[in-house]
Amino acid sequence: MWTPGRIVGETLLCALLGLLAAAIEIPSGVVSDAGIVRVVAVGLAAALLSSLRRVLPATVLLLAAAGMSVFVGLMPLLMVAAWSAGRRIEGVGKAAGTFAAAYVLSLCLGLLKEPLSLTMTLTLAVPLLLVMTVVPGLISRYWSQRRTLTDILREYNAQLLRERAMVAGQARMRERQRIAQDMHDSLGHHLTLISVHTGALEVDRELTGRQREAVSVLREASVAAMHELREVVGLLRDGTEGPAQEGATHALQAVREEGNTVPSRGVVGIEGLVEASRSAGTAVELRRSGEPRPLAPTADHAAYRVAQEGLTNAHKHAPGAAITIELRYEPDALVVEVANGPAPQTAEAGRSVVSGGQGLTGLGERTRLIGGMVHAGPTADGGFRLAGVLPYASPEGGVASRSPGDAETTFVDPTGDFREQTPAGPLGERVPVIDGNSLPKELAKAMSRNTKRSGVAIGCGIAALILLLLVVLGVVAAVFLVGEADKAMIEPKQYDAVQVGQSEAEVRAKLPRGNSFLAENLDRGAPPAPQGAACLTLMSSENSSSWSKEPVFRFCFKDGKLIEKKSFEVRS
Repeated sequence: MWTPGRIVGETLLCALLGLLAAAIEIPSGVVSDAGIVRVVAVGLAAALLSSLRRVLPATVLLLAAAGMSVFVGLMPLLMVAAWSAGRRIEGVGKAAGTFAAAYVLSLCLGLLKEPLSLTMTLTLAVPLLLVMTVVPGLISRYWSQRRTLTDILREYNAQLLRERAMVAGQARMRERQRIAQDMHDSLGHHLTLISVHTGALEVDRELTGRQREAVSVLREASVAAMHELREVVGLLRDGTEGPAQEGATHALQAVREEGNTVPSRGVVGIEGLVEASRSAGTAVELRRSGEPRPLAPTADHAAYRVAQEGLTNAHKHAPGAAITIELRYEPDALVVEVANGPAPQTAEAGRSVVSGGQGLTGLGERTRLIGGMVHAGPTADGGFRLAGVLPYASPEGGVASRSPGDAETTFVDPTGDFREQTPAGPLGERVPVIDGNSLPKELAKAMSRNTKRSGVAIGCGIAALILLLLVVLGVVAAVFLVGEADKAMIEPKQYDAVQVGQSEAEVRAKLPRGNSFLAENLDRGAPPAPQGAACLTLMSSENSSSWSKEPVFRFCFKDGKLIEKKSFEVRS
């Protein structure tokens, strides 16, 4: 999408590339009107090609590579076009072919225009064109792929977090519905008792007609309330019955299914859970400490659920391990703790267990609603510990003293979900768990940090390799150029020290041999040499009067003597 800021930025870039191209072409184009036309044409061409690089990246790259061999001013455009083409050419094969063609095209056309020696070509032309053509494309392509990968990872992470929130929300909803069912069972029992007692009073002969009418109204009201309660709970539970937890032991399944095994789903019923587990062959120890105190019905049931969930997880994930259940009556709350040791090395049952990871989530919601909390985590000896803190009295304004549907109910804010116990078996056979509510921020930070670190590491590695290659090539080129300059360049004082009439051997002993590529084509545009003379043309170490000209010295020999020395400038 082209925003106004992007349009302005693109326009400024096109103008800048056009001005740079014209400025680079000025030294060779201001000598005549045709030269001025050349400068203007190169600047306009650079600006036009820059504006088309997003639509035709491969075409613009090839045109810039071909044009740079003739017009040096297109050098900045070539680098920008290579950067743009690296990001926009789809397919690795197509991109590699385009960059290879651009590189070969620019190199061949440049050598056709300005032939160089093999050494000069390998040390200067090849690495220079590599830096201007291929390196920007590689960096741009890496940058684009890294950004695309980062966007995909962020989107995937956001999707996982949404799914995790949905799963956790469903677990809380199921737990609330189970609480509603418990409320139905408890209130239904009391309403039934009211209905039975009022029915008995209604037929009592000692009651007057008015009293009997009032009792009838009470009985009808209790029956209507019981029916309405069942209808509401039925609507809440409609279509939400989930499958039983997989992998639980037969003993615990029997405890949950047979009502005569557990006479009460409260603290009293924990003894039944312990006996059922012991009957399955598990060593379970029940400890009590402190003075027992009465609990609210919801807290009493929550204590039963903590013990039940702890035993289920121990049987599921650490079969054969010893289990300890401790009931500690603290001054302000009951602490129900279920701890198991590490699974025996010979245990095999837990390896095939598949867990949904939502048992502790629902348990945390149940305890949260009554003002309590749950903690779960590994122990120092390699086992696992589940502990619930259940207050004796509900917090002021809490759910225990209000209806579950009361809009003004104040809940205790959850501090996090709970990690399920790692199943027994090798690392490769463990099942995933769902982290707590505080995980999204931590996961996002860790993901961003890991992605940034890996991307920076790869980018720094590529940049370091390229920089090392350029440094090596630069050192080799510098050493080579220094050696070539010693063979083809003299200072003005050396030129002045040579006198016409000296012997050729004496003069040549004072001067370089001139066998360097830097001394090639120095006679181009030079004054005519004396007839029959052999001349040695060398470069001057002094600066020229113009960028387009090169000062040179020429020494001409004939019959073993220096017959002429001349200083002039040639076009570079």
